[in-house]
Amino acid sequence: MVVAFVNTSSNSSQLTTWIKSLVAIVSAFLYHVQLQKPWKPSRQKTYIFTNLNLVDVQAGVIHQNSTVTLSGGRIENIKLQSHTNGDIAAQASSDAATRADFGGKYLCPGLFDCHVHIIAVPGERESQDTKNLNLIASAYRHAYVCQQMLDRGFTPVRDCGGASLALKQSLEDGLIQGPRLFIAGAFLTQAGGHRDTRGAHDHSNIECCGGGSSNFPSFICDGVPECLRVARENIRTGSDFLKIMGSGGVCSPTDRIDNVQFTSEEIRAITTVAKNSQTYVASHAYTPQSIRKAMENGMLGIEHGNLIDKETAELMAEKGAYLTPTLVTYTAMREEKFAGYMPAESMEKNAQV
Repeated sequence: MVVAFVNTSSNSSQLTTWIKSLVAIVSAFLYHVQLQKPWKPSRQKTYIFTNLNLVDVQAGVIHQNSTVTLSGGRIENIKLQSHTNGDIAAQASSDAATRADFGGKYLCPGLFDCHVHIIAVPGERESQDTKNLNLIASAYRHAYVCQQMLDRGFTPVRDCGGASLALKQSLEDGLIQGPRLFIAGAFLTQAGGHRDTRGAHDHSNIECCGGGSSNFPSFICDGVPECLRVARENIRTGSDFLKIMGSGGVCSPTDRIDNVQFTSEEIRAITTVAKNSQTYVASHAYTPQSIRKAMENGMLGIEHGNLIDKETAELMAEKGAYLTPTLVTYTAMREEKFAGYMPAESMEKNAQV
């Protein structure tokens, strides 16, 4: 095919305009393509699940022979006691929907794990080796742990220290598979507190990672100005809520279980930042003393609470606070497969709680 252009000024001007328009369109298209994330899933399909038993946790009943329609990753329609194909077809077009007959099996709501540490799943013989794990290996492990959580039925999880905004966004983008994350970000601890992992003779710099490793991020903060700064820094870097270490812990090398950590003024500084940011603060706390201090200074969550007494529990109820118990952890760490994972002094403290 031969294309000839008459070389007149009018035609030349029109051609120039046409080429400029074409270049602009192609450039805009290429720019749009560059902005796309190739790993991000395209629009999710429509699914119709039929002949299932639906667990209604609000009403406390089981609805048999029900139909649930999902579209775009969300529940679009629930039809109870449905029987006819006409009812099913009315919920989504036959071309767009993928159907699955549950054969009378149960459909339950996704489970919510209220206290996890995705960064802290043991994979080595000793805990110190887990803390010092290569960052790339650690990132791959996080992806594996998230996939395992989802496979076990956990659709959201609350990470109470360590998980990053990058991990949360990778899950949201579909780069890795796993539950939705609600993250506390870096742990907030005082010097010598539960997340200060330095030994008594370790005088290393605490600016990075709270004296720990970059796999276990934490901020050491002493005094009101430091507590304000690191709380705001955690909010800036994507934390959904804040987590402080309000008492001694099992794995920390220089504190006792019955230590009460942070002053009232320091705690109020952190809870003020959280309140101003429309979120809340949770505290790692075992003893009645540490729990009461948290309640008196604006905390809304207590993690662990193993040694709580009746009066302190009543104070929590009065304040509208929540307790997240984690009793399985202490039993698990006594299993043979974890023998030697934690040092002897930590195992002694584990026995106390």
